[in-house]
Amino acid sequence: MPPRKTILRALAGETLPTPPVWMMRQAGRYLPEYRATRAQAGDFLSLCYNPELAAEVTLQPIRRYGFDAAILFADILLLPQALGADLWFVTGEGPRLSTITSQADFDKLGPVGDIHETLNPIYETVRILRSELPDETTLIGFAGAPWTVATYMIAGRGTPDQAPAHALKNENRAVFEALMDRITEGTIDYLSKQIEAGAEVVKIFDSWAGSLKGDDFRKYALEPARVITAALKAKHPGIPVIGFPREAGDGYIGFAKATGVDCVALDNSVSADWAAKHVQVDGCVQGNLASTHMVTGGQALVDETKAIVRAFSGGPHIFNLGHGITPDADPDNVQRMIDAVRDT
Repeated sequence: MPPRKTILRALAGETLPTPPVWMMRQAGRYLPEYRATRAQAGDFLSLCYNPELAAEVTLQPIRRYGFDAAILFADILLLPQALGADLWFVTGEGPRLSTITSQADFDKLGPVGDIHETLNPIYETVRILRSELPDETTLIGFAGAPWTVATYMIAGRGTPDQAPAHALKNENRAVFEALMDRITEGTIDYLSKQIEAGAEVVKIFDSWAGSLKGDDFRKYALEPARVITAALKAKHPGIPVIGFPREAGDGYIGFAKATGVDCVALDNSVSADWAAKHVQVDGCVQGNLASTHMVTGGQALVDETKAIVRAFSGGPHIFNLGHGITPDADPDNVQRMIDAVRDT
């Protein structure tokens, strides 16, 4: 029987008269109800590891806006923590991790088989969501792509150009590739457990894919995505996978065919017209409104939303932002975007 949920229909290759819509970071600081729940949890990591509260913040934007999908509230750096890295968050600055720059550092990591002891609360969040989400709402699980996760594990924090990761890749390829392999293996297990708990779609976020060029893009963005997707589909036939190699530019072309993902999520550095011509020809695309419109609003938000819907109207499309919504966004602008999508 073909899927009923609109996002699953788009992921199966169906062109719908109105694209389904959800939004990266839709559970976030722009919503007052999120801020209240996070304050109740105490801090960000405590919120991630509290299944009841994590499910609550996942559900909040569904209640408020009626998005077609909910995305599990978690963080891409929970996997490194589960592998044995120290992880903490600095208010106003973001995540910090213990660094991996040598074989000795790598040897301190635990085996992939041990990650679930740490990550079991995440799977419980997924189970709660499957029981509480509306029947028409698709539940999306996710993980960070190996390259992006590795950049944080190597540098110990987010960096503007991923220079520490590129340095380790160039200077100690054996340690770098061992780390990539460990993350890849862990990501397969992590996403597989999310699927077993009830995730209907999984997304692989490669936020820093754009800093990989040429052969490095093939080896460290395309190939891990292919390996993860193939492993998940072998274990869970029919599970759709969304890949997001952010700022890949021309690397978006052929990404779906090279990796086996069912949908390519697009950032807003590429135009919808270009992507319709070069990327959507291979299947479903997701995106790609600039998240700044959620701050500025106005007629420009409506016009650009409708232009994107029109550009992708000839094939399967899931409407989304080109990046996560920012804390300074106006919640009313989210409703304007949804109305513009559904009224086009």
